[in-house]
Amino acid sequence: MSGARDTATQAGIGLGSAIAVAISWSLHQSIIWAIVHGFFGWFYVIWHAFTRPGGLSG
Repeated sequence: MSGARDTATQAGIGLGSAIAVAISWSLHQSIIWAIVHGFFGWFYVIWHAFTRPGGLSG
């Protein structure tokens, strides 16, 4: 499994980026926004958690 993780890391795909792209696509359905949000990765995930109803604040 370490080999798969290393391959994903080398490809630049992280969990934060994957989550950001999935959330962005479900909200905006735009490939441009998905790419932008994927680039920012965890920053977008954290922002989404703080700004959406039902996020970190419940």
